[in-house]
Amino acid sequence: MRDTLSFLMYDWLEVEALTRRPRYADHSRETFDSVLETSERIAREKFAPANRRADAEEPAFDGERVRVPESTRDAVAAYRESGLLAAGHDYELGGMQLPYVVDMAANTFFAMASIGLAAFAMLTYANANLLMAHGSGRQRRAFGQPLLDGRWLGTMCLSEPQAGSSLGDIRTRAVADGPGAEADPLGPRYRLTGNKMWISGGEHDLSENIVHLVLAKIPDESGKLPPGPKGISLFIVPRVMVDAEGRLTGRRNDVALAGLNHKLGYRGIPNTLLNFGEGRFPVAADGSAEAVRPGAVGYLVGAAGTGLASMFHMMNEARINVGMGAAMLGCAGYLASLDYARNRPQGRVDGSGKGADGPQVRIVEHADVRRMLLAQKAYAEGALALALLCARLVDEKRTGSSDEAHVAGCLLELLTPIAKSWPSEWCLEANSLAIQVHGGYGYTRDFPVEQYWRDNRLNMIHEGTHGIQANDLLGRKVRAGDGRGMALLLSRVAQTTARCRSHPALDAPARALSDAFAALNRAAAAAWADGDRRKALANSMPFLQAFGHSVLAWVWLDVAVAAQAALLAGAPRGESFYRGKLQAAHYFFRHELPRVHPWIAVVDACDTTSLDMQDAWF
Repeated sequence: MRDTLSFLMYDWLEVEALTRRPRYADHSRETFDSVLETSERIAREKFAPANRRADAEEPAFDGERVRVPESTRDAVAAYRESGLLAAGHDYELGGMQLPYVVDMAANTFFAMASIGLAAFAMLTYANANLLMAHGSGRQRRAFGQPLLDGRWLGTMCLSEPQAGSSLGDIRTRAVADGPGAEADPLGPRYRLTGNKMWISGGEHDLSENIVHLVLAKIPDESGKLPPGPKGISLFIVPRVMVDAEGRLTGRRNDVALAGLNHKLGYRGIPNTLLNFGEGRFPVAADGSAEAVRPGAVGYLVGAAGTGLASMFHMMNEARINVGMGAAMLGCAGYLASLDYARNRPQGRVDGSGKGADGPQVRIVEHADVRRMLLAQKAYAEGALALALLCARLVDEKRTGSSDEAHVAGCLLELLTPIAKSWPSEWCLEANSLAIQVHGGYGYTRDFPVEQYWRDNRLNMIHEGTHGIQANDLLGRKVRAGDGRGMALLLSRVAQTTARCRSHPALDAPARALSDAFAALNRAAAAAWADGDRRKALANSMPFLQAFGHSVLAWVWLDVAVAAQAALLAGAPRGESFYRGKLQAAHYFFRHELPRVHPWIAVVDACDTTSLDMQDAWF
């Protein structure tokens, strides 16, 4: 995988060019590679050995603490001590000012080695980034800095048992903590009561403290909670109370574990139901044992009622990271099944049974096994390329000129639903194919591919289901700014197809790609032709699928141009490497892109089959 990662970063995305920008001027390809090598080593030595044990020995609550295997503790500690949590931040914050694309590339190794354990870092990193972007100066120092230092770990507390993804229906309430609460140095102080479900990393003793970022509503004068998402506020709720300077007081906040959720995958990180303000750990505002009041102490981030907008800073980042994690699980399954296929002898090439006394061949010699391996390669490496592309857009948005930043921001907004949803669906399919390549051994625990499938199945739900991403894409993203993002994407696609003129073998795929995007554009217009939102979104899912496959076809064609150019330049990584990339691209265009038009046809026709279905008919 290292060769593929380097090719995508340096040959395709031209990441070295970022070192010409002031923020990254101290860096070079050598420093980037050093970070990748360190990450690969820690992932190999600490995360990979801990992965199977973390899956088999789920976190358990003994009534006092959540227990995890010692290997989990060692792996998380190694990551925290590496400095990677702060790597993308300013030097004065203890960071390395790494480009986001290099930071994401470094984290691919951890996701591939153990996605459950890597989730501790992903949540903490996103939590700290939100605080650095939206917190006050004191909040950044008291809560954000310890997260970046690796001393504390973080969570995001959104969902509730009765609300799920419908955040407008949350019931956790926050009331001002009496006289003087507004002037607390750590931010306006509130008392929170309520329940949060599906909180990964919500309770453990792997760090000195846990910083919960909690969505809650502030009731009006009559005690009524504001309806809908516009009334949601965001609060910092530490597990252990701190003083005005962020020093630990040793007193617990009133955040209690109500139970652990036992999941299909991602078993390495505890997934919890948390009760805020139930009274198990009554606490005073200053963390002392005196003058306790009901409720968990929380500090308002930003203005009241703006919590969801702030949380989306974390959620959108998390969505790209979920896609990257799904891609790496796809890559892990692909490499495991490729190794198995190269070493497992079974059957004869012609499949006729003739010459049964002849030697068996390795199953990689069978055409159908090669088909399954090629599909996995196309899904997993394509998904990885998409995640890195989005990370590169983040860098453009942060450090490019005003025009470059605007373009990158528009493209990133449009591509985020795809970056989350496409890898989590199609790399799950890659994991299913990896099991199939292993045959009966694939669904036993003697081989890792069954765990990869279980782990990856969660990613279709993490950070918004496919339905949520589909509604976001067709309902908002393709229409935002009068279709500005879509126009920019079509322009990028046109640039790619224009470069294919120098490579005759890519001419037919280029034409097919242009046709697919033209059909997508027409379908989006047809969906909204009569302005009926309910009718338009009835087919948002096939639109998401068609859009995702078209985007991945574009990614593969752009990668193929880079691979073709490298072949003509003498194939510095070896001819087979580039031939493999080109063959994966051809597979995608011949086997996958044709799926787009049936999906588009449903959208074009404004089909109402699902909408017209009645409850009683089920």
